[in-house]
Amino acid sequence: MRAAAGRGLVVVAEDETAIAELAALYLRRDGFGVHLESTGDAAFAAIRQLKPVAVVLDIGLSGMDGLEVCQALRAAGDWTPVLFVTARDDELDRLLGLEIGADDYLTKPFSPRELSLRVRTVLRRSAGGVPAAETYSAGGTRVDVTRRRAWAGEAEVSLTSTEFDLLAYLLRHPGQVFAREQLLSSVWGYAASAGTRTVDVHVAQLRAKLGEHSPLRTVRGIGYSADAG
Repeated sequence: MRAAAGRGLVVVAEDETAIAELAALYLRRDGFGVHLESTGDAAFAAIRQLKPVAVVLDIGLSGMDGLEVCQALRAAGDWTPVLFVTARDDELDRLLGLEIGADDYLTKPFSPRELSLRVRTVLRRSAGGVPAAETYSAGGTRVDVTRRRAWAGEAEVSLTSTEFDLLAYLLRHPGQVFAREQLLSSVWGYAASAGTRTVDVHVAQLRAKLGEHSPLRTVRGIGYSADAG
């Protein structure tokens, strides 16, 4: 089921019909078009064909599960923002989702208004949530905020919208130490229900992608900073 709308198309992959229809209702009220799928294989095919602006992805899908769909998208070079929803009260599942490239997640039961807010927030970041400015760099890492591109040394690296915004935010404030709660508020735009562990996972992902060029530093007992210069 697809509808055209000004904010763009969102693919919602959810096998519980009532939840899918409620999510679609609120997304449409916010100006999104919505395409619904109930299995992982169908969701992956729809995402690749329809090129949505964002994906709402249930982890517990039949066929390919949500984690496998996200992993397959990232392996194919598709960095469409992904927001997981899951009934599993298991931190390992949630953190694994973030590690393989998800931008955010919600645990069922959730407010459909919050779901729509999260989608808008992820899209705002990917469209330029960090103010457009010059290139920022530290160590061997460089980001171009206007074009939303990042490099480690001479190699360009692929980042999720959340990873990019976190890196750009820290590079815009070289040497300044931020508590995890400050980063959740400033980068995510709200007090993420995942808690401060979400920040740790994204920092770890950035370090893995940037390798020896990473300027990110852990300040024990406080949070994180980026090296100056």
